[in-house]
Amino acid sequence: MDSTKISLVLFLCILGFCRGDGNPRDGGSVSSIVTQGFFNNIINQAGNGCTGKRFYTRNSFIDAANTLPNFANSVTRREIATMFAHVTHETGHFCYIEELRRRSRGNCDQNVEQRPCTPPGKSYFSRGQSLSLDLLRQPELVGNNPTVAFRKGLTFWMNSVRPVLNQGFGATIKAINGMECKGGNSGAVNARIGYYRDYCRQLGVDPGTNLSC
Repeated sequence: MDSTKISLVLFLCILGFCRGDGNPRDGGSVSSIVTQGFFNNIINQAGNGCTGKRFYTRNSFIDAANTLPNFANSVTRREIATMFAHVTHETGHFCYIEELRRRSRGNCDQNVEQRPCTPPGKSYFSRGQSLSLDLLRQPELVGNNPTVAFRKGLTFWMNSVRPVLNQGFGATIKAINGMECKGGNSGAVNARIGYYRDYCRQLGVDPGTNLSC
C-alpha cells in the first residue's frame, strides 16, 4: 500500500470509520446507517394487523439512540446488523409491543418479586426496566411511547450485549437468550443468524466468524 493510501486509511480511522471489523465502510452515524429504507424493509414484513406496525418508527429509534451518546457516537454497521437481527426475531419484524410472556396481573408477591410490585391498575412492561424514568409508577410509558421502548432496549443492549460483540454473533445470542443455545432451540438460533447475515449484506459488512452459540 503506497503512502497516499496509508494516509487516507489513517485519516478515515481518525474520523471513526475504522471501528468494528476494520472495514472503513463499517462506520457512520446512526441515522446514516439505519436509513428509512432499511427500517421499512423490516417493518413492512409485519402483518397489517400488528399493533407494532403503527407504533415503531425509524425516527423514534434515532431519537432514542441520540439520547445515549455512548451508543450513537460509536455504533457500527455490523453492530446495527446484530441488533436489528435480534429485534426482528424478538418482535416479529416489529409486530409486537409487549413481551408475550409478561408476568400475570394481580399475582405480584412483594416478597418474591425481583422488582417492586406495579401499582394497582397498571400493567407491567419489562422493557421499562433500567430507564431513568419512574416506570414502576408509569409502566405504560413503554407501551405508549416508542422512543421510550427503544431507549429501554438500547440500555439493555449497552449493558448486556455490546460487551460481547467482539466475540461474534453467537455470543450475542447467548447474552440475549442463552436457553436457545446448545440445542435448546436451534430453529430460533438459525433464524437470528439468517436475519444477521441478511442485514450485514444490506449494510455492506462482513458478518465475521462465530455466528452460532
